[in-house]
Amino acid sequence: MSSFGRWINATWILLLGIFHPCFSSYSEDQCSWRGSGLSQQQGSVEQISLHCSEGTLDWLYPKGALRLTLTPRLAPMGAVGPGGGSVGIITACVKPSEQFHGAQLYLERDGLLELLVGDRIESSPPPRVRCFSRTPGERLALFLQATPHQDISRRIASFRYELRGDWTARMSLDSNPVSTEDACRPCNDSEILMAVCTSDFVVRGNIRSVEEDESLRAAVIKVSATRVFRQKYTLFTGNSRLASRGEIRTLLQCGVKPGPGSFLFTGRVHFGEAWLGCAPRYKDFQRTYAAAKAAQQIPCELPVD
Repeated sequence: MSSFGRWINATWILLLGIFHPCFSSYSEDQCSWRGSGLSQQQGSVEQISLHCSEGTLDWLYPKGALRLTLTPRLAPMGAVGPGGGSVGIITACVKPSEQFHGAQLYLERDGLLELLVGDRIESSPPPRVRCFSRTPGERLALFLQATPHQDISRRIASFRYELRGDWTARMSLDSNPVSTEDACRPCNDSEILMAVCTSDFVVRGNIRSVEEDESLRAAVIKVSATRVFRQKYTLFTGNSRLASRGEIRTLLQCGVKPGPGSFLFTGRVHFGEAWLGCAPRYKDFQRTYAAAKAAQQIPCELPVD
C-alpha cells in the first residue's frame, strides 16, 4: 500500500474514534465507571457492577438505559450514635453533579422503580443528595433512563455514590426516617465511647460560629480545634500552633447554637464533608472515659488530657 493510502486509512480511523466514541470503561479498582451512550442502541440496557464503598459514574451523551448494581465488600458495624440501624443494614447515598442532564435516576427495589433524581432543566436548582437503605437479602439496583433530546452533545449524567454499614439516622440528608427528637438527642455514655473508636474524626475544640446551608438543609459548625486526635481525611487544618480550623455539618432541625466551652467532636465524612456524630462537652467526656477505664470497659484507648 502506498504511503498516501496508509495516511488515508489512519485518518479514517482517527475520525471514527472522534465522531463515534464507542467507549465504556471501569476504573482499575472497579469503583467507578465512565461510558458513552453513543455506543448503545436505542432501548438497550447496559449492565454495570461496581464493587467499592464509594466511587463515581459518568454517562456521556445518555442513550438507552443503564442498570447499576453496587456490591461493596463491607463489614457492617454497630451504630456510633443515636438512631443507628441493625447489624447488616447498609445505607447508600448518591450525590448528582450540578450539571446532571439527559437522564433520570431511579432506585430499583424488588422490581419496582422509585425516582431519585429527575432530568434537570437549566433554571432548576442543583439536585439534592438522596439516601436509601438496604436490609440483608434485599435486591437493590440503580436504574438510569435516558430522556429524549434532539441535542445530546451537552448531556452528561454524572454522580458520586457512597455506601456504609455504620451510618446513623442523623446522616440522612434527603429524608427524615426518625423523629427530630431521636436524630438530635445527645449520645449516651456507651455511644460516646464507641464513637471515639469508630468515627472518621475525633477532635477537641470550640464552636466559633454556626451558619445555615439551606441547599443541604444543614447547619455548618465552624470549629477551632485545639487537638486533633484522629481524622481520616484532612478536615482540620491551619498554621496556628494553638488551633486548627474546620467545618462540621449537622441537621438543621437540631438547632445547634454557638456557645462557650470545649467539646469532643466525632462523626463521619460524607462526600468529603464532616458530619456530626456525638459531641459531648469535653469535661463530660473526660468523666465518662475515666469511669469506663477504671471499670476496664473502654473499647479503645484515647490519650486524653
